[in-house]
Amino acid sequence: MRILFVHQNFPGQFKNLAPALAKDPANEIVVLTMSQHPGQERLRVVTYKPARGTTPNMHPWVSDFETQTIRGEAAFRMAIKLRDEGFSPDIIIAHPGWGESLFLKDVWPNAKLGIYCEFFYHAEGYDVGFDPEFSVPDPGNACRLRLKNVNNLLHFETADAGISPTHWQASTFPDAFRKHITVIHDGIDTDAVIPNPSASLTLNSNLVLTRQDEVITFVNRNLEPYRGYHTFVRALPEILKQRPKARVFIVGADDVSYGSRPPKGQKWRDIFFNEVKDKVDCSRVHFVGHIPYQYFIPLLQLSTVHVYLTYPFVLSWSLLEAMSAGCSIVASDTPPLHEAIHHNETGRLVDFFDAQALSNEVVALLENTAERQRLGANARAFAIKNYDLKTVCLPRQLAWAEKLRDGKPAV
Repeated sequence: MRILFVHQNFPGQFKNLAPALAKDPANEIVVLTMSQHPGQERLRVVTYKPARGTTPNMHPWVSDFETQTIRGEAAFRMAIKLRDEGFSPDIIIAHPGWGESLFLKDVWPNAKLGIYCEFFYHAEGYDVGFDPEFSVPDPGNACRLRLKNVNNLLHFETADAGISPTHWQASTFPDAFRKHITVIHDGIDTDAVIPNPSASLTLNSNLVLTRQDEVITFVNRNLEPYRGYHTFVRALPEILKQRPKARVFIVGADDVSYGSRPPKGQKWRDIFFNEVKDKVDCSRVHFVGHIPYQYFIPLLQLSTVHVYLTYPFVLSWSLLEAMSAGCSIVASDTPPLHEAIHHNETGRLVDFFDAQALSNEVVALLENTAERQRLGANARAFAIKNYDLKTVCLPRQLAWAEKLRDGKPAV
């Protein structure tokens, strides 16, 4: 096959699928991206650059779509150059979220377009309006969200198939397109992300922590309400009071990935931690920022109890990696979790907003070694059965790409 991958920050969700397809010498792979990617063997990386920026003072309801149009035009013009050089893909596999794939079928009308279906926005019942602490009083917010889906809706007209990592995320899409979406997770390398009884961590060059210590882990890309950072922090005083030897490791940067930004000049991390800092021993709470992956997995292996919370939104890879590492997990009882965390089987579920319930569950697991081991073993077994990269997800992704080429329906 001749395959075009499109992702503004390649490889993104295609980090396993693209190299796997490139291994076949019969395939020709081109990548279209904004990022400066070093490239990989048999992957030709082509970068594009938008010709202009977003219009100042653009109406806020349509500013996202203008940005997507600008990027879509830039990708379109680079695609014309590729076409004129003789490249004509059989299939295009794209993350449509930033607009790059909007006009590619106008360049290659015979190519089959498969899009990564991450999330379809709704004015109620999903992430928006879920957390009353951050409600948006403007009734026009529903109008803004309707327009935020314009990019998705335009892709439905040209896409031949979709792929979504979870059934819940696929379910957010309209029924008319949902039937074209195949659910296949991006995959977790369960051979690499494994339990490690010998895991250790050296803190500040002198404090060595091992599996014998009580370590509570909490992981976000950025520390923000969408991922329950505020609820977690509010549970800390009771947890640390009940468990005087426990240490808390909070992984995440200070920016915002989703939702609104904090008041100007502030950080969500500080806003919520300032609520509790006088009630906790701050020397036992460690903010480690964004850490490289080679240190992230050992931290999960060291974890005694791992906490994962989220709005009804995209499920994080980190949750499934924690399962693969055999972590004992306490998670929010929100729809994205229900596919992976079955209460009292692969982890414990608590109300997203109930900091007291969260602290109770964490403390209960810290006190019960046998229960932690049971939940951790079940979580890992579930991850291997359902999300293993090599035996489950990647073979299905490769089959999906072939079906896309052949124009066969989703399965």
